[in-house]
Amino acid sequence: MARRRKGRAIDGVLLVDKPAGYSSNGLLQKVRWLYQAQKAGHTGALDPAATGLLPVCLGEATKFTQFLLDANKRYLTTGVLGIETDTLDAEGVVVSTATVPDIQFSEIDTLVQERFTGDIEQVPPMYSALKRDGKKLYELAREGKHIELDSRPVTIFQNVLQSFETPQFTLDVSCSKGTYIRTLVADIGTALGCGAHVQSLRRTEHGKFNIADAVTLDFLIAVQESGDLTQLDELLISIDELLSELTPVSLNDHQARFFSHGNDVAFEGVPGKARVYGGRGEFLGVGRLNAQGRLFPERLISRQEP
Repeated sequence: MARRRKGRAIDGVLLVDKPAGYSSNGLLQKVRWLYQAQKAGHTGALDPAATGLLPVCLGEATKFTQFLLDANKRYLTTGVLGIETDTLDAEGVVVSTATVPDIQFSEIDTLVQERFTGDIEQVPPMYSALKRDGKKLYELAREGKHIELDSRPVTIFQNVLQSFETPQFTLDVSCSKGTYIRTLVADIGTALGCGAHVQSLRRTEHGKFNIADAVTLDFLIAVQESGDLTQLDELLISIDELLSELTPVSLNDHQARFFSHGNDVAFEGVPGKARVYGGRGEFLGVGRLNAQGRLFPERLISRQEP
């Protein structure tokens, strides 16, 4: 007999404005508890000191977290010149200091546009969740071990220098997945000959989602304490909104039944991934359409038979 999960079988995506001091997993567990949800997962970690947009997936939405893990992101960050830390942010231990050169806004702006916008290479920081030989890099770093890491290609779509007043500068950065803003700020400091670290970091966009639509943890706690779980549920975004960039495909009832049981079905359309709906408009999951007119299921929503 299958073991019954504890909690509510609730599905959807919650946009949370993560406060400083919470790890992404810590906030995830808090949201799961507030919703009394059976399952939860987040879509891309933020450092504990960072704030901002963290989409949390509940229930069946956890099957589609990869689509947001791969999404582009946007950050607002303030860096401090002349001080380097081991973690590349204000939480770390100072490892070196240097005099900040007499430099103007326009000079930093030119540097940012010419060397730190577009396709660039980054060496990931040791204090990161990347793994080497089964262990996270930050675990190795805390053990005093240093691993030589290869650079990786990332894309900075937009890098706007918003302000500069020695020794602080603020950037508005839109970037591809895998970009480390701490590394970006540190590399700018290196290019200026004085080093730098991140003082503050806030994620403002994640894929199609914006921080303006996020709710605070304090608000969620207040609603939960009122005992009105319905109000909490109304904050959730439907699962298929995660996939709005995929082409929608509608199946008839016969096709939908086969597709929902893991079978490919005949369907003419543009090859590629698609979000798939049944004859009554119900979201079935993600499929892949090939050039031969067959639609194959890739991620399916679990649902009870009508």
